[in-house]
Amino acid sequence: MITQLKNMECYAPAALGKVDVLISGGSIAAMAAGIDIHGSAVQVVDAPDCLVVPGFVDSLAHIIGGGGEGGFRSRTSELRVDDAIRAGVTTLVGVLGTDAVTRTLSNLLAKARALDEEGLTCFCHTGSYQIPARTLMRDVMEDLVLIDKFIGVGEVAIADHRSSQPSPDEIKKLASQARVGGMLAGKAGIVSVHVGAASAGVALLEQVVAESDIPISQFYPTHMNRNQRLLEQGFGFVQQGGYIDFTTSTTAQELASGEIKCSRALKLALENSVDVNNITFSSDANASLPLFDERNAFIGLGEGRIASLFEEVVDAVKLEGIALETALRVITCNPAAILKLPRKGQLRVGSDADLLLLDRDSLRIRAVMAGGRWLYAEPELSLPVTRTSLFI
Repeated sequence: MITQLKNMECYAPAALGKVDVLISGGSIAAMAAGIDIHGSAVQVVDAPDCLVVPGFVDSLAHIIGGGGEGGFRSRTSELRVDDAIRAGVTTLVGVLGTDAVTRTLSNLLAKARALDEEGLTCFCHTGSYQIPARTLMRDVMEDLVLIDKFIGVGEVAIADHRSSQPSPDEIKKLASQARVGGMLAGKAGIVSVHVGAASAGVALLEQVVAESDIPISQFYPTHMNRNQRLLEQGFGFVQQGGYIDFTTSTTAQELASGEIKCSRALKLALENSVDVNNITFSSDANASLPLFDERNAFIGLGEGRIASLFEEVVDAVKLEGIALETALRVITCNPAAILKLPRKGQLRVGSDADLLLLDRDSLRIRAVMAGGRWLYAEPELSLPVTRTSLFI
């Protein structure tokens, strides 16, 4: 079956105007104005009230749930595939966090493969908050080289009372293993770094870069919108050539205590001439979002939502006045480039046919395609959604 999308404004994520998109064999076969193709095997989708954009790339999601810092009853739930699809996420990276005891890498790997079977593309990071890293093979390098799903390590915790308080030498060795393992396997080998609320922020990463040959781009610090001080540190990190990630899942209590909404953080970055190509959003889906008092005692818990990823992009456009093509970058081509996923995050010939149809006016997600298959569509579009389920 060949699918042709007609009469839609195309954001690749760059604004291309009205461009027809031809999809065949799970990939984008052609993009041009006024493609003329006929035949019974051609499915034509003519929706002038829609925009077509790349499927979203969520670079950090707790797909098997978070440990829950409030005891066993506070363990959070696994990610539901329908939640990811309806949020427009077609590619995601699963991680472990605080709990690498009852949440395991083998479970993480199994869940990633289950999401693949549902039509999405899911990768994982080996390791967790702690150093030495928990791995399936002997070390991080072997996990990256020998296990196809593992593309990086983390999220390793720094500047946080829940971290293993790693030394610069421990971070150097971990980053070295990730770098070489990534090179040997043709993967990103990225080190995803959870940055906590302690005042040191990313100083440890900057020290490692200053004292070693490891480039700053090897590190991918997240939660950089946690507070104003950390946000400003992040701006400096990007100016040195690094990447930063903002977390879209937040709670009212966190915002009240100084966390900055992603949409606002992106606006501030642009106002400070920070390179938008080095900025991403991630959802922290299904993570435990614990609240601690001034003595770091647990007082409550929230849970990350994958739907927050696009919600913050919409707020960036509608509340902060950021151009759609700029806002889309942080959940499409930017994370795909950082994670070395060349067939993801863009609409171009040869890319995977992961795309969304958005309502032109409201930006509501109206349809989701992954790998050339419609996984979700509003009934009014009359698209052939193909979902298989083992459960009745």
